[in-house]
Amino acid sequence: MRDSKLTKRTHLKPGSKKSRTRQTGIPKRGTTQRPFGVLRAVIRWGLVGGIWLTAAVFVFLAYQATQLPEISRLDTVTRSGSVRLLSVTGSAFASRGPVYGQPVDVRDLPPVLVGALIATEDRRFRSHFGLDPISLLRAIYTNVRAGHIRQGGSTITQQLAKNLFLGPDRSLKRKTQEMLLAFWLELSFTKDEILTIYLNRVYFGGGAYGVDAAARKYFAKPAKRLGLYESALLVGLLKAPSRYNPAVNPKISADRTRQVLLNMVDAGLLTYSKAERVWRAGARIEGAAGISRGHHYFSDWVLERATGYTGPLDADQVVRTTLELRLQALAETAVARGLKRGARLGAQQAAMVVMTPTGAVRAMVGGRDYSKSQFNRATQALRQPGSAFKPVVYLAALSEGFRPSDIIEDAPIEIRGWSPRNFDG
Repeated sequence: MRDSKLTKRTHLKPGSKKSRTRQTGIPKRGTTQRPFGVLRAVIRWGLVGGIWLTAAVFVFLAYQATQLPEISRLDTVTRSGSVRLLSVTGSAFASRGPVYGQPVDVRDLPPVLVGALIATEDRRFRSHFGLDPISLLRAIYTNVRAGHIRQGGSTITQQLAKNLFLGPDRSLKRKTQEMLLAFWLELSFTKDEILTIYLNRVYFGGGAYGVDAAARKYFAKPAKRLGLYESALLVGLLKAPSRYNPAVNPKISADRTRQVLLNMVDAGLLTYSKAERVWRAGARIEGAAGISRGHHYFSDWVLERATGYTGPLDADQVVRTTLELRLQALAETAVARGLKRGARLGAQQAAMVVMTPTGAVRAMVGGRDYSKSQFNRATQALRQPGSAFKPVVYLAALSEGFRPSDIIEDAPIEIRGWSPRNFDG
């Protein structure tokens, strides 16, 4: 009986639980080594691929290094000239072209300016080697989530490399060259030297290159005398100089300045209460809203003719004009009032020129609003004078002895083969 039971157990049907247990109880020879063999192959081919990838990256970087721009450009400032316009009394009222201030050493600048710059543009500037991997990864993550570029990962050193040697285009080649140049700058200069070069070359909008030019343009003072709010405002301009221009967009500029102050709070450079107090106090902006811009029509008109007297503007020049600022303000007021009164009659534009008997232009208004239309209706609108020319004809007749009561025959006349006709024939 025991033998029959044993025989019965050893002939279980294939596929049953006990059968599977018994069949898998003794593994086949060599099956336990297969996963390790696959792993070794993956590691081996991974190392080979890594070596080839490293070699390819090295060759790519070596090639890009041979394509770098001339490094000597760092010592050469290529600049075009600017023009400063003076009124008839010698007061400066406009400037055109790039403006460069006095070179300044970062050690002579207010610490709050340097602190605002580092807190906003490159918080790990003092510790990185030209690139900031943390900021770069954060920027990539933010941009991927947003679906478009919202944040940049460039350090101050990279920005300097781009401004000095490269163009504004976005490409893998330019980004690679920017990184290589950033490494070179970090190896060649100290951190303070990099900051000095950066602050003397960077563009702050409104034609101002360098922090000293920006300080004089927006606050009428040298960069060494900048206060906290003024420093924060200038640093805020770096992101988008035109958009955050305080003279054009004061509200947007103030919001951006507040963000820079909050960046300083996050960096431990300010307390929140002081940042809020400074932001609410603000600062007076040169050329802000409320200051006349009507002279721009006159400035454009003068500059169109200035090169005829001065030649190419390859150096800074000062042009004394015939403009009288008091009369210019009165002319702008008169045009504004005339347009307001003429609105019910459909008047949309107006122009005015105030001249002396010798032809010196004392005031010029070319339209309602220069910011919306730069077309100068006083000099560029070459329209027919129409009946406005009649006083000239009458004056010539009276000068020749004619009287208002004289009768003139209204008949066709021919002068040396030419016969005047009305516009409609």
